[in-house]
Amino acid sequence: MKLLVKNIGTIVGIDTARRERILGSQMDSMERLDNAWLTAENGIITAFGTMDSCPESKGFEVVDAEGGVLHPSYCDSHTHIVYAGSREQEFLDKIHGLTYEQIAARGGGILNSAARLHNTSEDELYREAMERVEEIIAMGTGAVEIKSGYGLSTEDELKMLRVIARIKRSTPLAVKATFLGAHAVPMEYKGRQQQYVDKVCDEMLPAVAAENLAEAVDVFCDRGFFTVEQTRQIVTAAAKYGMKAKIHANELDFSGGVQLGVELGALSVDHLESSGEAEIAALKGSKTIPTRLPGAAFFLRMSYPPARAMIEADLAVAHASDYNPGSSPSGNMRFVTSLAAIRMRLTPTEALWAATVNGAAAMGLSHDYGSITVGKVANFFITKPIPSFEFFNYAYNTPLISKVFLRGRVYKKM
Repeated sequence: MKLLVKNIGTIVGIDTARRERILGSQMDSMERLDNAWLTAENGIITAFGTMDSCPESKGFEVVDAEGGVLHPSYCDSHTHIVYAGSREQEFLDKIHGLTYEQIAARGGGILNSAARLHNTSEDELYREAMERVEEIIAMGTGAVEIKSGYGLSTEDELKMLRVIARIKRSTPLAVKATFLGAHAVPMEYKGRQQQYVDKVCDEMLPAVAAENLAEAVDVFCDRGFFTVEQTRQIVTAAAKYGMKAKIHANELDFSGGVQLGVELGALSVDHLESSGEAEIAALKGSKTIPTRLPGAAFFLRMSYPPARAMIEADLAVAHASDYNPGSSPSGNMRFVTSLAAIRMRLTPTEALWAATVNGAAAMGLSHDYGSITVGKVANFFITKPIPSFEFFNYAYNTPLISKVFLRGRVYKKM
């Protein structure tokens, strides 16, 4: 199929250099093209230019952008969108003063979701997850990482990962699956945490690898969850099966997870609310992507990571939604980029790159996704006519996306 989009007000997120990641010093610079057209063939971007050189429409499916902005699809590198039910009672608990850790200690949080998931069929899990998939596509996401981690048993972790595999097969989204068996310690292993870590390594990981269900492994390396030594054990065991590392790090404390992630060559270290000079120094010069999750900081009323300092240190920072039922019940990446601007003082251009190319890099996908580049997958969306690109983040709650394209086709709800 050949696609021609014409009468585009402005194309943003152009990267003719096809960079694998965009460093902090480069993040406030972006190519734009006004009064433009774009073509794609077989799902790949083939050309773009100004309307005075627009190709003839014969042989193309033609879409009129009507003066809207054409924006690369978001690449959301950290989500937990396969889960059962909801946790609004914990929302009320937080309003009444309980902390994330207090809720977890009494069997809430991740353990609450694990109990619900255990009693939910694979088909029902898939149905619920697909509703969320449709939601994030409509809000502009074109590539997504989905974690397990609400199973906490071999059977239930595999159930989650099989649902993720079904999502991958049944949607045009780019989907990366991450095994997060070490998301929390199950109640039955209370006081026997190391035995659970051994089970993750000796039983769960081989079972996941046998069905080829995950490209990466993740561990919640933080105070009250898993230690640096336990995280190293799990990541090292996963590497034997070809799984790359992604680490939940420094959400609750200065855990050492950032330094470990860099040492082990992790794709990303995520959260980073508790980060300072030592963490930034460790990340500098590495290929590990520091990924901030501003939606979680917003929902939990936590401090935000030092994004400005990271950019000034020339780090290739990313943003992701952390879509999950307990601490960030939204996959709205546009809101994430607006939070980055409002609360972390990123410019709209910096926020765009953090949510596109650098998000793709945090999944190992940036060669093919994350920017408007000839040869990359034609994932993008078109807005209604707006005064400027910056208006898109400024008016963060106004419905502005008019059409979504995945693999070069207008996306229609399944």
